[in-house]
Amino acid sequence: MAKYQSDVRALLEYIGGKENIRAVTHCMTRMRFVLVDPAKADTAKIEGIPAVKGTFTQAGQFQVIIGNDVAVFYNEFTAYAGIEGVSKDAVKAAAKSNQSLVQRVVGTLGEIFAPIIPALICGGLILGFRNVIGEINLFAGGTQSLADVSQFWAGVYSFLWLIGEAVFHMLPVGIVWSITRKMGTTQILGIVLGLTLVSPQLLNGFSVATATEIPVWDFGFAQVQMIGYQGQVISAMLAGFVLVYLEKFFKRICPEMISMIVVPFCSLVPAVIIAHTVVGPIGWKIGDAIAAVVYMGLTSNVKWLFAALFGFFYAPIVMTGLHHMTNAIDTQLVNLYEGTILWPMIALSNIAQGSAVLAMSVLQKKNERAQQVNIPACISCYLGVTEPALFGVNMKYGFPLVCGMTGSAVAAVISIGTGVEAYSIGVGGLPGILSIKPQFWLSFLVAMAAAIVIPFALTYVIGKKKLPQDTAAKPLPQAEPEEVKEFAAPVSGKIIPLEEIPDQVFSQGVLGMGVGIQPTGNQVVAPADGNITALMEDSGHACGLALDNGVELLVHVGMDTVDMAGKGFQVHVKEGQRVKRGDLLITFDPQAIQEAGHPTTTAFVVTETAGKNFRYLSGMEAQAGQTAVIREE
Repeated sequence: MAKYQSDVRALLEYIGGKENIRAVTHCMTRMRFVLVDPAKADTAKIEGIPAVKGTFTQAGQFQVIIGNDVAVFYNEFTAYAGIEGVSKDAVKAAAKSNQSLVQRVVGTLGEIFAPIIPALICGGLILGFRNVIGEINLFAGGTQSLADVSQFWAGVYSFLWLIGEAVFHMLPVGIVWSITRKMGTTQILGIVLGLTLVSPQLLNGFSVATATEIPVWDFGFAQVQMIGYQGQVISAMLAGFVLVYLEKFFKRICPEMISMIVVPFCSLVPAVIIAHTVVGPIGWKIGDAIAAVVYMGLTSNVKWLFAALFGFFYAPIVMTGLHHMTNAIDTQLVNLYEGTILWPMIALSNIAQGSAVLAMSVLQKKNERAQQVNIPACISCYLGVTEPALFGVNMKYGFPLVCGMTGSAVAAVISIGTGVEAYSIGVGGLPGILSIKPQFWLSFLVAMAAAIVIPFALTYVIGKKKLPQDTAAKPLPQAEPEEVKEFAAPVSGKIIPLEEIPDQVFSQGVLGMGVGIQPTGNQVVAPADGNITALMEDSGHACGLALDNGVELLVHVGMDTVDMAGKGFQVHVKEGQRVKRGDLLITFDPQAIQEAGHPTTTAFVVTETAGKNFRYLSGMEAQAGQTAVIREE
């Protein structure tokens, strides 16, 4: 008899029937559907199926989270439904047809900016720190700064500009590199093109507005202005795509034997010419126009309305992925106006959603299972990462999301009304104050108070009425006192908290609690003695282990690495094999994962606790098979 017979029947019914399934496959933990009409899928009923741990939609795929037993479930489902599964690539290709042009553009934009954001955040913090020590006059009766009265701090102030300049003035280099990385073309050509946009031979882009004379290249029949594109976002993006499509074109038509010589030359030289004569000037004008419109809205007579709408709708915008567009707008505002009044509202929205989760945590303080999601989601939200809170808590219950949006709108109006301005994009959430110009700290603190108090109070009051009384009275089963056990890190690297894993299924603890690992090694070893119960032999990116005491573990190398179809992975064990702690399970190529555009972050979670409680250790460097990162309490 089939193990999941009733669950399979229910899933087929609630997903809209066989006729609503365009394609289906599975990875290590999830069924991945491309649906004809996603609206026909009844997510509430699907999530009520016993075998289902959750659902979400990403990149045109409707994903149903099953866990380690997904292969068995998948086989039973396809057999019962009378459909054939397809390859991961086929599902991915089919999923694109479910995405609108806007979704595809926004998705691409997000993938371009994702590798750059850490540098932008770091640069914003550095600029904020520089201005604290060099621009705020706290000494000599308010006439001198710390840098004025101390040679050491004067040196620090000067030295830190080295990094600030590299981040913001040389930003086009990072953007063009990221585009070539995303599009799978030659990354060093992207770096070279980016460098030609910020060459010291050119008039610095930040000096164009005040320059009395702009130098030119004189070709006799034509002249081209020697203008640099320091800090320009759209110009760099347009130049990057010109290079990408030129390279793809010449690769397609050029014989293999001479492609190494012809393709780079015929791609790079025309791309540089087009960048400086056509798309660069066009991008500059577009960027200025977008920033000017946003700035006008935020400084007009109805700026409070603009702020209220932005503050209210920013959280839903995050859920659609459209929020990536604000990175380009923020950067353009910084370049034009030496600061941004948009970013503070984004930080306040993070705080507001975190405060709604905090209220849910108080309401569900006796529900340990809910707290496993609430507490990490609240912490990450207050630190600027809202997805765990949005998808794991607020959207699930509905009213906390709206309460957070309401508080965010009020906080945004306060921020705009008092003229709060940030140096640049910075850390979101509570640490966002570090990127705010010091003269606006008090105003921002008032806005922060609104973003904390209003969502918390609204969520708490409404939750008292809406939440069933028994939701706060279901503690997890307690384990009998046993000998303390520990599980070693399966991969060498830095151990990070679960909520920092860049995947909502893992970060929300849907599959179980655990840790993330930023790998420094390339081997996956057994974290404890046990049996291999699940193995993705075709892709090699994940495996599951069952221990003798009933505990089950999952190791998942990289995020979305199932799309790589095994490239860069080698499996050294078989399903059902007995392994000991430290035995080699998988080897992988971190560079191949990065080149495929995926995070290398590895998830290590306890998918079945067998009634036991565990402590999860993070913030340290671990050696594979040696350093304990999960301990039984």
